[in-house]
Amino acid sequence: MMDRNLIRNVVIIGAGHQGHAIAQGALMGNFDRVVLNSTTMTSILNGVDRILNSNSYGLNLLERKRLLPKGCESSTLLKKLVLESDLKEAVKTADLVIECAYEKLEVKKKIFKTLGKYCPSHAILATNTSTMSISTIGKASKRESNVVGMHFLNPLGSRLVEITKGKLTSLKTVEMAKMAAQEIKCLKGRRTIIILQKESPGFVTNRIVGTIELYFTWCINEAFKRGISFEELDADVIHILPKGLCKMCDLMGIDTIFNSFKYLESNLSSDFKPCGIFESLIKEGRLGKKVGKGFYDWSKGEPIINRSERAKIVNPMLIQAILLNEGCKVLEEKIVKTTREVDIAIYEGYHMPGPFSNGIKKYRIFSAMLEELSKKTGYKYLKPCKLLKTGEFQQILNKEKEETRKPILGYKI
Repeated sequence: MMDRNLIRNVVIIGAGHQGHAIAQGALMGNFDRVVLNSTTMTSILNGVDRILNSNSYGLNLLERKRLLPKGCESSTLLKKLVLESDLKEAVKTADLVIECAYEKLEVKKKIFKTLGKYCPSHAILATNTSTMSISTIGKASKRESNVVGMHFLNPLGSRLVEITKGKLTSLKTVEMAKMAAQEIKCLKGRRTIIILQKESPGFVTNRIVGTIELYFTWCINEAFKRGISFEELDADVIHILPKGLCKMCDLMGIDTIFNSFKYLESNLSSDFKPCGIFESLIKEGRLGKKVGKGFYDWSKGEPIINRSERAKIVNPMLIQAILLNEGCKVLEEKIVKTTREVDIAIYEGYHMPGPFSNGIKKYRIFSAMLEELSKKTGYKYLKPCKLLKTGEFQQILNKEKEETRKPILGYKI
């Protein structure tokens, strides 16, 4: 259990899809006070309503199912919640701030400038960004040593939190963030924490899965040209990706993915330029599950994908190849220390097999497939990296296995 004298007051900035869920997890944790902040009281109250009444994980539902922490009731937990639309007022006694604002760099920099001015000097300033530079965001606060990335993939539904250092983030800040992340409860048990050794656009999970999306956006365009439905595309991959790719986009938020791709386009490769279909969906207000419509109609509950009608466009082996190639790149760049961390991050974040959990003996075939795909799509980023082409990643795997005496992760979905 964390030392209550270190982090007692937590502030969540943003009451939307991520913010309200992190706030709920904090209420269920060992904190004295949780402040929920947003630009308007209306959005804060909407967040509180979701905390209480969500059909998936609201406090009232958890109480009925006896899933709340021992001895707790929803009414008791709510006594710790403070609602505050004035950011300066919200953070004045904060020990930990977690920013969950819109996924735009300028928005986040503006918030962190305010945090730098008005938070107590000891406060940990965390951003829940899924792609952006911690150093760039932290610089706006003028307190870079106190700034860290705490990326919750699905705050209540997934155990995973990616903790990312900026260039000047202190080790104490990282340890405090790790301790706090464990105390922000989810519905799956103890948190799984991955600590990145340095920054990477998209971190581990979104960078690797985002690269699949790069291939999939090409497939979406192909389907659009041929008059094939998005559901048929999802049926192509559902045995590998249980949620399907279009459905997963809806869950993450079409606008969030669009903004993440814009950032990756600027900071990783121009190949990540978002396809026009994402722009069209945003213009139509179809932002995904959070508004009831995206690729799918969510107004009557979670859509069920018809597995019998397939597009026969998506090649599942190419998905495995892309995953393994990007996992190798993450190792080449020393973003994390081990292949196990990569596999765990992908499995915990997206409930799919990690890059190094299967297909590793097919690396020569994968390399040839990626060379061909790169030519076909024009995406240079999909070319196989050195670690994949040479098969040297297998030496890393074998060394890890010898050192840890643990087998390569092999998850069955």
